[in-house]
Amino acid sequence: MEPQTTIPHAFDNGSSITSSETGRIGEVKRSTKETNVHVKLNLDGTGVAENNSGIPFLDHMLDQLASHGLFDVQVKATGDIHIDDHHTNEDVALAIGTALLQALDDRKGINRFGDFSAPLDEALVHVSLDLSGRPHLNFDVQIPTQRVGTYDTQLVEHFFQSLVNTSGMTLHIRQLAGKNSHHIIEATFKAFARALRQATEYDLRRGGSVPRVSKFGLPSQKGFCLDREIIYYRKDSDSLRKVAYPNLQGIS
Repeated sequence: MEPQTTIPHAFDNGSSITSSETGRIGEVKRSTKETNVHVKLNLDGTGVAENNSGIPFLDHMLDQLASHGLFDVQVKATGDIHIDDHHTNEDVALAIGTALLQALDDRKGINRFGDFSAPLDEALVHVSLDLSGRPHLNFDVQIPTQRVGTYDTQLVEHFFQSLVNTSGMTLHIRQLAGKNSHHIIEATFKAFARALRQATEYDLRRGGSVPRVSKFGLPSQKGFCLDREIIYYRKDSDSLRKVAYPNLQGIS
């Protein structure tokens, strides 16, 4: 039986995190009344995608994350999609964010920031992000139709908000052009993948000897907050639960 290590960053959010491998790999099993989700993310992969969320359009977008980020992304999920895709979409994103948090570990030596604009025919979407430990989403995207296939397009913003909440990422997404809903959403995921790839890659020039480095080993002029507690609220069954991450500290 492989040894399992508990990662303290994401306790009490319904996700069980285990790891039996070295390297920048995060693996998460998340079980709620509505869903069962298993996510494995390798930041140093080759773009392998094995996704079966039960939501075909979401799987297509996760394939973009793998291909354009050069991450290995494995998602297996079952959920109450006979009702709608909301819970599965949310819990997959929460698990991916938690897996990203685990895979980043102490974050020493990474670029931290990522910025990319992706065109897809008439659509153009810009993504800028900071792996700062401070969750924030600015989503300025206008998707003209309510659905793409059977996928509710309102769930795109909810996907990224959920991922931000558990990964501790600052994420700005801005649509610069676009009329086709599929193109706009796909350009969003492609731009996000490339920006995240930039942010998670190592900056070899820093060599781990940056002056006034933060606790995470990230470039920072202000250091880090000792007492910062990251909190978000999510609806689970019939109640709102407050979820805190006291070990995840924001940096400036």
